[in-house]
Amino acid sequence: MSEFFEPPPPPPERDPRERRVRPWMQAPLGTVPGVVPLELVLAQTGRAAVFITHLAGYPEGFQFELVAIAAAGDDQETVLDPMLFGLHRRRLRPGDGDIPEDMLRIGVQFSDGRKATNTSGFPERRPDYENPPEGPVMHSGDGGGHEHRWHQSLWVWPLPPPGPLALVCQWPAAGIPLTRHELDAQLILDAAARAQVVFPDSPHPGGTISTSIHSIETPQARPTRSPD
Repeated sequence: MSEFFEPPPPPPERDPRERRVRPWMQAPLGTVPGVVPLELVLAQTGRAAVFITHLAGYPEGFQFELVAIAAAGDDQETVLDPMLFGLHRRRLRPGDGDIPEDMLRIGVQFSDGRKATNTSGFPERRPDYENPPEGPVMHSGDGGGHEHRWHQSLWVWPLPPPGPLALVCQWPAAGIPLTRHELDAQLILDAAARAQVVFPDSPHPGGTISTSIHSIETPQARPTRSPD
């Protein structure tokens, strides 16, 4: 079991009523974000590389684009599939109790020690979508790819406090150990301050959502590596 990444808890009972999208669930649709350009390679081995190309700051959170590229495997069964998009892969579901070795794990850790990952789901198990969780939380957004390159947008709520923000990744199937990079959270806070609300009524439109984890966006960074 990883020292940083944890599997998701069992899912709460579903509320049959339609739920409105809240700011802790996704980026607002009617806001133009402030952008932090990144050329940040999180990790690289002979088989694969993981990097972030940009980060978008919003008034209540931030979103970044995670990209993974990999060398082709010997056959279809050995091709890396970091987001578990492939239908032939076992999918990560809340309550599974473990994390597939071929899943690319990604997380952030605030300067106050709080963290959010793409594996652990909501920190609270209550079916209450009217009140925000304690946070932080991370949600997967649009994504896709093929057997050599994948991309996934990730929404983090709320904004981090000032200080170092750690970006943490791990990908056992690609030989990538638990690896951390730190950047100054002020870059995100400044970007969020530049965000422009275009349509005030559209950031959190009505509609149904899914809170399940997926089956499973150049500041200088200071890379450090943590043991598994």
